[in-house]
Amino acid sequence: MTTLLQDLRYAFRMLLKFPAFTAIVIVTLALGIGANTALFSVVNGVLLNPLPYPHSTQLVALYEKNAGMDRAPISYLNFLDWQRATQTFSSLAIYRHEDYNLTGRGQPERVNGLMVSAGFFPTLGIHPALGRDFRSEDDRIGAAPVVMLSDGFWHGHFGASPSVVGSSIDLNGADYTVTGILPPEFTFYGIQRDIYTPIGQWNDPSFLDRRVDVSSHAVGRLKPGVTLAQARADMDSIARHLALAYPEADKGAGIALLSMKEDMVGNVQPFLLVLLAAVAFLLLISCANVASLLLARSMSRSGEFALRASLGASRNRIIRQLLTESLLLASLGGTLGFLLALFGTKAVIRLLPEALPRAGEVSMDARVLLFTLGLSLLGGIAFGLAPALRSSRANLQQVLRQSSRGTGDARHRLQGLFVAIEVAMAFVLLIGAGLMLRSLAALWRVNPGYNPDHAITFSLSLPSNSRTTPDETRARLRRFDADMRAIPGVEAVSVTLGSRPMIHDSELPFWIEGQPKPANFNDMHQAMFYLVEPGFKQAMGVILERGRFVTDQDNENAPTVVDIDDVFARSYFANQDPIGQHIHIAGFDVEAEIVGVVGHIRQWGPGNDPKTAIEAQFYYPFMQLPPKLMRLVADGVAVVLRTHEDSDAIMGLVRHNVSEFDPGAVIYAVETMNEVISSSMAARRLSMILLAAFAVLALALSCVGIYGVISYLVGERTREIGVRMALGARRSDVLRLILGQGARMALLGLLPGIFLALGLTRLMRSQLFGVTPHDPLTFAVVAMVFVIVALAACYVPARRAARVDPMVALRYE
Repeated sequence: MTTLLQDLRYAFRMLLKFPAFTAIVIVTLALGIGANTALFSVVNGVLLNPLPYPHSTQLVALYEKNAGMDRAPISYLNFLDWQRATQTFSSLAIYRHEDYNLTGRGQPERVNGLMVSAGFFPTLGIHPALGRDFRSEDDRIGAAPVVMLSDGFWHGHFGASPSVVGSSIDLNGADYTVTGILPPEFTFYGIQRDIYTPIGQWNDPSFLDRRVDVSSHAVGRLKPGVTLAQARADMDSIARHLALAYPEADKGAGIALLSMKEDMVGNVQPFLLVLLAAVAFLLLISCANVASLLLARSMSRSGEFALRASLGASRNRIIRQLLTESLLLASLGGTLGFLLALFGTKAVIRLLPEALPRAGEVSMDARVLLFTLGLSLLGGIAFGLAPALRSSRANLQQVLRQSSRGTGDARHRLQGLFVAIEVAMAFVLLIGAGLMLRSLAALWRVNPGYNPDHAITFSLSLPSNSRTTPDETRARLRRFDADMRAIPGVEAVSVTLGSRPMIHDSELPFWIEGQPKPANFNDMHQAMFYLVEPGFKQAMGVILERGRFVTDQDNENAPTVVDIDDVFARSYFANQDPIGQHIHIAGFDVEAEIVGVVGHIRQWGPGNDPKTAIEAQFYYPFMQLPPKLMRLVADGVAVVLRTHEDSDAIMGLVRHNVSEFDPGAVIYAVETMNEVISSSMAARRLSMILLAAFAVLALALSCVGIYGVISYLVGERTREIGVRMALGARRSDVLRLILGQGARMALLGLLPGIFLALGLTRLMRSQLFGVTPHDPLTFAVVAMVFVIVALAACYVPARRAARVDPMVALRYE
């Protein structure tokens, strides 16, 4: 301990003696350690930490699967059969998203909610913080309406008053009794909903039809000791029995199971791992840079080490002293890096929260602290070991002999190796950032199938009740359209439901007239459907390729018609004209005539569609929606409108007109279509921003490394340069000599960097769009930029060398 304290005191004195050197090393390490810590905190929160539920590894997400989709919504009746028949789940629960109008407390407000079965919260292992959970008698048709509140909603609307339990609130015109308050930390799929209601109370015919899904999903808890494979076998057996019992709805259908955690983070896992590899490269670059700086500094201290050795200091003693200095630097750099990570992580999450599932669970916990500590210690040993070993071999006679002769190239091979490592890894990061930048640029150039400029979408809730007839709903929507078109600046408007580009998708099975009717729903073709009004084409900027689009004459009293997209036409009418053909839409139980073909909308975003995505699309007139389904849209619809005015200004007028149209109506989820497209690329944009930031840091660190080595070499070669100039060398010759040495150093790292990039960029293939992992233009441009920046880093020491006065240099020696 005495020796250790002595080494620490001496290390502190040495660091304080050279403050500029110390600051550069600490900042360099802080950047590498900070970036790694920040990203590890994200990976830790998103991928490594268990879900915030008791025994969360037992939680499983369940979906139906068919020929068209691997993760399809489930029908309520099928869920009840799963619940009765399963042998491997201790409990199953079903849920679906449902918003409500909150009235009776001032201005009407739209609140975010979930319909859940009675076993939902026990399945997750969640108990109310106040009041009681839903009971089985609450979860059935005819039961008294009840509701549970989230902690945030309870605080925001009721001031956290305990007396709210047992009282009633007005939702969609009905009185709901508050039974309980949920814990403050409770979220589901990273979202804290406002309210929760029993799903079994939903009295709608479609909900009790096995052939119709209403966007319901399920979650289950495995029995202790049961594996996911055993649960899959159990559910496969149930699916086979349901297919025999209900062939029209369930033949050919299966049940998909995956862990709830995988369901939440599966899409984000690949790009987080790519970024983790990138910051690991950045840390290696930082360590190589610091090692190069320490090696240069240790060479200037060679006389000190030789003198120590001649006075009896052992080689191990010198190595220990130098490693103590390195670990002290690493500790200081790690501390600063942790502080940088603390603010950097918050900034990234605040910048792009929609790109990260479980973003609210990212924090600097004990695991992250241990990671930072371990990284600092390993980094200190990694960058300190080579200089320590090199310096411990100093010999007094050799040092004196070299000081009189100058320095040979052999002494700087290790420094050159460190710089080559920096350049190679920085080149890989720059290639990755360049590929992501080109991908994002290609995505922005993709035609989404509509014109997003000046297009706005929002959701509209119009209060209704069980006595509201389909004709009354249609009349209200027509009045709403007329009011919207009367607003100055509104060019076109359409009420819509079903699918909305990059926001929501809805599919329906169908078969073509003249072909045999499939035996069941799962054997039918599937297509994405949009419920639209005549103004939809202009409001969205959809391109009509042939035929006609839906018109005002396509109303509830006219024959049913549809428009299809060109993918639908190519897929099912490849060698014939689809206009005039008829299709049977099973979900609506109608036969419709095809009257037009429009361009394909990229429903899933501007990038490549998922392999299992449904591509074919059709447009169904809103007013021709069957009466039995019109009740589903009575409470809420979506709206798209086109305007040549500012979106904020136009929405102010829209809100004013809607409040006059119906004081109880609520507008929510307002977005421009450009914002929708931008949100769909949030994950790719986050990847590009972080990769670019890491690449810029890597480039800067590499250039600092080249600058440091060249500066040191210039200082060491002062006598040589003086002799050259005394013998007639011009300043341009010296400048060319030093720049050439820097260029060779950069090229020495670029060559392995190119081969390394060719191998590693293949791992990014799934993250790229419109560009290959081995894109020659990206490789060429990045290499050119790197050489130019490296030469710029060499220019300052090269210019200093060119100004050496031969007489001063020789006299100095």
